[in-house]
Amino acid sequence: MAVFRRLLANALVGGVMSSFLWFALAFWTYLETRSVIATSVIGGAYAVASAVFGLLFGTFVDRHRKHTAMVVASAAAAACFTVATAVYAVAPADDVHRLGAPWFWLLVALVLAGSVVGNLRAIALSTSVTLLVAADERDRANGLVGATMGVSFTLTSVFSGLVIGRLGMGWALGLSTVVSVLALAHLLTIRVPEDAPEPAGEHAPAIDVRGALDAIHRVPGLMGLVLFAACNNLLGGVFMSLMDAYGLEMMSVEAWGVLFAVLSVGFIVGGLVVSKRGLGSRPLRVALVCNLVNWVVCSVFTVRTSVVLLAVGMFVWLVLMPVIEAAEQTVLQQVVPFEQQGRVFGFAQTVENAASPVTALAIGPIAQLWVIPFMTDGSGADSIGSWFGTGIDRGIALIFTVAGLVGVVMTLVASGSRWYRSVSRAVADATPEPVPA
Repeated sequence: MAVFRRLLANALVGGVMSSFLWFALAFWTYLETRSVIATSVIGGAYAVASAVFGLLFGTFVDRHRKHTAMVVASAAAAACFTVATAVYAVAPADDVHRLGAPWFWLLVALVLAGSVVGNLRAIALSTSVTLLVAADERDRANGLVGATMGVSFTLTSVFSGLVIGRLGMGWALGLSTVVSVLALAHLLTIRVPEDAPEPAGEHAPAIDVRGALDAIHRVPGLMGLVLFAACNNLLGGVFMSLMDAYGLEMMSVEAWGVLFAVLSVGFIVGGLVVSKRGLGSRPLRVALVCNLVNWVVCSVFTVRTSVVLLAVGMFVWLVLMPVIEAAEQTVLQQVVPFEQQGRVFGFAQTVENAASPVTALAIGPIAQLWVIPFMTDGSGADSIGSWFGTGIDRGIALIFTVAGLVGVVMTLVASGSRWYRSVSRAVADATPEPVPA
């Protein structure tokens, strides 16, 4: 457990830098362009890249030591951020700030690559729970991972807003580069007791889709869980694309960053509760109940343009997210053999992240070209504007409300499904896998 805590602390630093720079890029892009389409394209590109590389990362984790996978991820992120900093320094100022300029999109691509490769580190960390933590403590270890993500959100939110608002994108790039290099140096000092995996064979594919599917199909209903999580991400793409724009319509970037940081304490609270109390004998039921609460909140927290409602809704969402993630990861760790967990986590990441771009890439143009005009001076403003409000923020709010209602219906259907009952039985019947030698 001591080694796992050191890996977790290192992953925190690496994750903070990746998230910090990605948040900073989103803030900077919206403030430079005032384009919802631009922010939705960037958010969608992240989800597409995560989906494309998820199974590749998972296969890599299963075929290498987990520490090796984390080192590769950290080194690649540091390299991408270093080159991005150089591009920002040498590119003409007018071009790097202009949406249509190649320099702008090169900078976005480099930050994107450095952030996405962090998913390799996340998959390796999830499998390290099985490697380094006793079976009866893994749900609590997953709670610690959630709490760590909360700390990451808190630090990321406040510093990205303040740095972009006060210092600019150049400082954000430079800080991320320096700290990422230091985190890599620290990771190289950690020694993880782990045997090398069995050789995959000369002709083994780099992306082992068949191996992932075989492992999933051995557990009746597990594919249903993966697809349910993907549907959640499909709706989550709405928030990926529009939440920053909604918040920045009501407050400055500095205030938005500070608010996000304060509310992210909820993420820490949720993770710490799981780390102390665990998830009980029915983690999948916990996940569905928390999902239902979240979607109910999402359907009402933007009914009025109110910072208070926004704060309460986001706080509830952030408290429950680490609980849901810990529950889903605990289920996979209980029913999937350790040797195949990387591929299953990678496949799940691929399917889940493939859903987000569908919404993220579509919702920006839909919001800007149809829903926002609909609620500004269109028929929506005429019909419901008297009580719902009108303007840019109310157009975005309407999309959030509809997404929340769809999520409520989807979760209620899932709670009565065959896959839910099958996976619940598989968890109850699973023999806890010991810590691998």
